[in-house]
Amino acid sequence: MRKLLICIAIATLTALVGCVTINVYFPEAAAQKAADQFIGNVLDDSGAAPASGKEAKPQPAPGHQPSASLLDLVIPAAHAADAPDLQIRTPETDAIRARMKTRFGGQLKALFDAGSAGFTTDGLVALRDAGSLAAGQRAQADALVREENNDRDALYRAIAVANGHPEWEPRIRETFAQGWVQRALPGWYYQDASGAWKRK
Repeated sequence: MRKLLICIAIATLTALVGCVTINVYFPEAAAQKAADQFIGNVLDDSGAAPASGKEAKPQPAPGHQPSASLLDLVIPAAHAADAPDLQIRTPETDAIRARMKTRFGGQLKALFDAGSAGFTTDGLVALRDAGSLAAGQRAQADALVREENNDRDALYRAIAVANGHPEWEPRIRETFAQGWVQRALPGWYYQDASGAWKRK
């Protein structure tokens, strides 16, 4: 009888372990932190506003070890995704960041300061008021915005791929879009959720 109970217990445990699916979810907090660092680096020379501080997660008391569940003992990696890290530094993203920083340190910031350009809801840049530019300036501004948006598209894709989750690209784009607006200087334009232009 005892052997039968042990066999049933092992079979049940095996069935439970076989049914466990460890979901790989998008690490929102890590993405926000990574986006803030990247954006801050790009906009540093422009004097852009720092993002509003968020409260830090309380740390456990020194020497305090959280208790392990049976699932943790059977599948030690079950909680590995609780505090995921988001890989944002690659040679490709470093090169993109350098180009973006150069653009913002020069002509792109001037377009934002003049109100001619703004941040879009999809993490890109658009000419908001091209009519305010002279014909020669408009062609140059169009080319500048196109280069910036090509780099932004490549950046969001590269971060998703570097983390082994190309499907995260829309979420990364969304996180960066919010970050650009948070870091924008007063007077810069951005699109709200409906696509309408707002001034910060």
